[in-house]
Amino acid sequence: MKIGVISDTHDRLPTFKKAIEFFRKQEVDAIFHAGDYVAPFAAKYIAPEVLPIPLYCVYGNNDGERRGLKGVLPNLEEQVTVELHGRTIVMSHFIDWLKPEDISPGGKPVDVVITGHTHEIVNESKVLPGGEKPTLFLNPGECCGWLTGRCTVAILDLETVTAEIVDIEP
Repeated sequence: MKIGVISDTHDRLPTFKKAIEFFRKQEVDAIFHAGDYVAPFAAKYIAPEVLPIPLYCVYGNNDGERRGLKGVLPNLEEQVTVELHGRTIVMSHFIDWLKPEDISPGGKPVDVVITGHTHEIVNESKVLPGGEKPTLFLNPGECCGWLTGRCTVAILDLETVTAEIVDIEP
């Protein structure tokens, strides 16, 4: 199962549209957006009526117009925990917003932790206390490219629990 992972679009529509088109060409099975859409008009590009695949999304710290965003993305939450393809994934915009029990419920670590916020790429697996296999920590970087100059997304392979960071041309 292939997952498209995106974060920190910050209303930069040209790169957001290119990222969504890239996900379509890759035929991803679902998309995870780790927050900071910023305005509802930008979020419309991944609204359920536009993309016929599952979308999992969380609020970011810059998403001020929450009521408008929730109107476009009805499943928008503070944090998401989902089981897909036998893997448990937890997503929050900021890693510090997650509690230890979110990452290791009942002492058993999840398979993937997706975050955004820092605009910095993280693609690192590590075995956590109580874990038998590594947990993948994934931040796809920033789709907007405002801070780092790179517009990036990730493709997450749930079969291997690995991710590839992909540059999107602005």
